[in-house]
Amino acid sequence: MSHDGVGLRAVMRSAAFLTAGVLAVPLLSACSADDEGDRPAAAQDIAPASRDQVADGGTLRWAVDAVPETLNAFQADADAATSRVAGAVLPSMYRLDANGRPQINPAYLESAKVVGTEPKQVVLYKLNQQAVWSDGREIGAADFAAQWRALSGKDSAYWTARNAGYDRIEKIERGKNNLEVRVTFARPYADWKSLFSPLYPKSVMGTADSFNDGARRKLKVSAGPFAVKKVDVKGGQVQLTRNPRWWGSPTKLSEIDLVAVARDKRATALAADELDMAEIDPADAERITAARGRSGPLKGASATGTQSPGAGRDKGEKDDSGEKTGKSKDEKARDDGKSKSDSDSDSDESSDGDEKDTSGAEGSKAKAAHQQAALSAFVVRKSLEPAYTQLALNGSEGPLADERVRRAVARALDRKELAKVVLKPLGLPAEPVGSHLALIGQAAYSDNSGALGGQDTAEARALLADAGWVPGGPVTEQKKTEKAAGSKGKKADTDDSPGDDGTYIVGEDNKPSEADRDLRKDPKDHTGAHERTSAQSGIQADEQQAGKQYAKQGGAQGAYAPKGTAAPAGAASGALAKDGKPLTLRFVLPSGQGSESLRAVADRIAQMLQRIGIRTDISKVSDASYFKDHIASGQYDLALYSWPGSAYPATDARPIYSKPVPAADGSLSVEQNYTRVGTDQVDQLFDQALSTLDEGEERSLVRKADARIWAAAGSIPLYQRPQLTAVRTGLANAGAFGFQTPVYEDMGFLKKGAHPVASPSKTG
Repeated sequence: MSHDGVGLRAVMRSAAFLTAGVLAVPLLSACSADDEGDRPAAAQDIAPASRDQVADGGTLRWAVDAVPETLNAFQADADAATSRVAGAVLPSMYRLDANGRPQINPAYLESAKVVGTEPKQVVLYKLNQQAVWSDGREIGAADFAAQWRALSGKDSAYWTARNAGYDRIEKIERGKNNLEVRVTFARPYADWKSLFSPLYPKSVMGTADSFNDGARRKLKVSAGPFAVKKVDVKGGQVQLTRNPRWWGSPTKLSEIDLVAVARDKRATALAADELDMAEIDPADAERITAARGRSGPLKGASATGTQSPGAGRDKGEKDDSGEKTGKSKDEKARDDGKSKSDSDSDSDESSDGDEKDTSGAEGSKAKAAHQQAALSAFVVRKSLEPAYTQLALNGSEGPLADERVRRAVARALDRKELAKVVLKPLGLPAEPVGSHLALIGQAAYSDNSGALGGQDTAEARALLADAGWVPGGPVTEQKKTEKAAGSKGKKADTDDSPGDDGTYIVGEDNKPSEADRDLRKDPKDHTGAHERTSAQSGIQADEQQAGKQYAKQGGAQGAYAPKGTAAPAGAASGALAKDGKPLTLRFVLPSGQGSESLRAVADRIAQMLQRIGIRTDISKVSDASYFKDHIASGQYDLALYSWPGSAYPATDARPIYSKPVPAADGSLSVEQNYTRVGTDQVDQLFDQALSTLDEGEERSLVRKADARIWAAAGSIPLYQRPQLTAVRTGLANAGAFGFQTPVYEDMGFLKKGAHPVASPSKTG
């Protein structure tokens, strides 16, 4: 799970969503259109090139958030970097295609299929006869069996994060020969393709000690196109080098270095020639686009045009040691010149530092100009990330424990408008997500939002009235320590804005909007201030101005209303009240850099809720405390965060939407269902989906479960997250991957004069 600005968990088996109550409403059956999710909303953008156009050699420096705490993807502290390493160095029986659908990985499997269903489900794997571990041993049944035993959940000595699917296996045995593996299930398991991806060697999985500690900072045995050369925690990088025993298509790159660089430092690192590829935030994407002489919404930016300076890495020249560096002679010359200049600069600092102090302002401008020029060596490749942002409604207590209030909140939202806030300035399709359990392009996708209904202010007000919330009702004056109707909880860990504790209420006339607070912090920065429109105007400015506005303030034009703007037409004349308390919901948001778009969406949501008489108490808290102290502990009414999509929703969504149950100590066991809303019927639909071996029936059951989740309004999917990747010009088969699993052996720098196939994202 993630909120914008905090990285997603890479372990897709840990994905989560929400569950909701059962309602007697129409349209609980899911849409059955088989072609609804045939294509993703935005194509991947990786500058594809045939292998013969890619040079041999070179090092790809790829940014990650941090050096992984563990290289074992099945441990609780595995992260996105863990997943990236595993994808490059370990076997996966299946990998995802561009539509997010699992496909056999021919490097390891010749075939895999269900060969028996009675009395037990039996899956037969036929392995690629060339597949071997880096120590020369064949990949075989012993590795499958060791991983099953470790992840079955039967031995608590193994510190595993999950055992979904493995707990259904009864036995694993060798087939007719060493290349066959027979897996017999004790209970039918629809998502059997999710298993053994990645597959670790038996030397890691064979004992609890080796599982717990043997693969945290090293991985001695691997079987991918690359192998782990070094995990340098102090230096902040993981080095992957070619696996000399790799039997598949030879790797184009000599090395991949995963370099730990914080998001807010990546533009600087790119400009300083410390990275070749990095996922970036919209503001940095706008800088790179501007450096390349473009303006307006970000264009699809595959490296199809003339290569700019810095693209010479495609030649894969050798350095003095004979190793290929991926740099051209011209680039090496620039580096040598830069080193000499740096040396001269160090000498100058000791002799004429005072002179430098007098020209600090001009020096800063020159440095910024130099950095901006350096960014022209990169392009922005963009797609939609396989993850979506949702509005979570805590149904455990307060007003949102009433299903009618949750539904009223949902019916007040214009999800299309919210998607535009984030995606339109980037030139990406602004389509709201219609499913909790799959994304557009995936087999299980169906827009089931009709089970709840679309935006309808009158219906939202009627639901609130039915729940007893009426406008102009008597309100008992509350003490300062007493909370309005809403979630209980401790004081927010808010950021320290001058004259502001990070909390403000939308709907009170004397409270500024987010935009006004930003202007108050910097009175000189009035960029676009006179052009902002009221909430009811929406995004009306031309796309070029919208792109600039987004980059500067993290939101699209129209996301904020200027100070003093009258309430939108049709807004409730007064706060709704019940039992002497106003209807105010606590909206918790992260305060850190990278979350600007999330806060822009929250401001728009608050304005939409104000129209039906709901006030929102917006609390901005530190990134460190956002999930642990607020989302997981239930100290919120409304929150925005993201979940990764999954190719196996019946498995991965189950713990997110399962009905919370009382634990032995009297507390509520919620698994990953942080909205605390769940029903027996949703649980039953998931159980049925997991147990059928008919793929069509499984999809139908998943869609029915999704329709019921929509109807209960515990969480409201809003939009698929943007995926923006800065890539050095000339780097092929890499960038914004979208759903597809990266093919590490095909990545590399183009040969001189070669051009990739155009693959810009759709801009609908």
